[in-house]
Amino acid sequence: MGKSHMSVLMGAVLAGLTWPAWGQDSATLDRIAATATIRIGQRVSSVPFSYYSDDRRVIGYSQDIMMQIVAAVRDQLKLPALTISLAPITSQNWIPLLINGNLDMECSSTSHTVDREKKVAFSNTIFVIGTRLLTRADAGIRDFADLAQKQVVVTAGTTAERALHRFNEEHGIGMTILAVKEHDLAFQELQAGRAAAFVMDDALLYGARAEAPRPEDWIVTGTPLTREAYACTMRRDDPAFKALVDAAIARLMTSGEARALYDKWFTQPIPPNGMNLDWPISAAQAALYAAPNDRPIE
Repeated sequence: MGKSHMSVLMGAVLAGLTWPAWGQDSATLDRIAATATIRIGQRVSSVPFSYYSDDRRVIGYSQDIMMQIVAAVRDQLKLPALTISLAPITSQNWIPLLINGNLDMECSSTSHTVDREKKVAFSNTIFVIGTRLLTRADAGIRDFADLAQKQVVVTAGTTAERALHRFNEEHGIGMTILAVKEHDLAFQELQAGRAAAFVMDDALLYGARAEAPRPEDWIVTGTPLTREAYACTMRRDDPAFKALVDAAIARLMTSGEARALYDKWFTQPIPPNGMNLDWPISAAQAALYAAPNDRPIE
């Protein structure tokens, strides 16, 4: 990852909201208060969660949620201004960057797992997904068993990669699994014909499909290998900071604002080219908005 950061001045807070005084020490909040800077890790090709617009701004569903969290932090600390330092991350480096203190939090398209809880803390869930596959509509592939003896692409370091290897080994279907650094590179491999399918979280696959020149040429299909919860992540052992983040997310969900964000990013045209994922809300996502929680789905 490059060392360059994009710094944006946060000049507004959530109107009408007040946040409780936590009455606990927080190393993260202390550092943010001392520097008037919050350091956020963001994915740059996780459409529509966290990705670059044409002018290289980070936008998306998760980015909108993150900005609400930042506003809550600024309000809690009573800062006149809060600088946001955004750093691009990958599936391989986000955990080390959090642990070593280079980031205060990460909010993009990260799956909450019990294994990862040993390394980082997870916020309230922001999205519920399933691991499925993207393939050509005319390829005759409808489920994972149809990928026998075929090359399949997946994003390296993701829970989808682990689930795909596990399925391949347990069912002995002889897939060749190609792991690449980013989601957009994986879709490029699929479009170039070097893979029969791209396996990833269904939300990201719908995003990749929407970016294609002819979305109708591609389908998202397959019985989910796993169902998972996306959440923002932070360093462990800072309950006061996590409590603030969780409260911001819970208020966003129970107020109806999160549902409006869902409609904005998943059912309407979005930047940069007016693409539309055309993905109605699931029962699991609607239930999450009604009852926010920080539990993994395993």
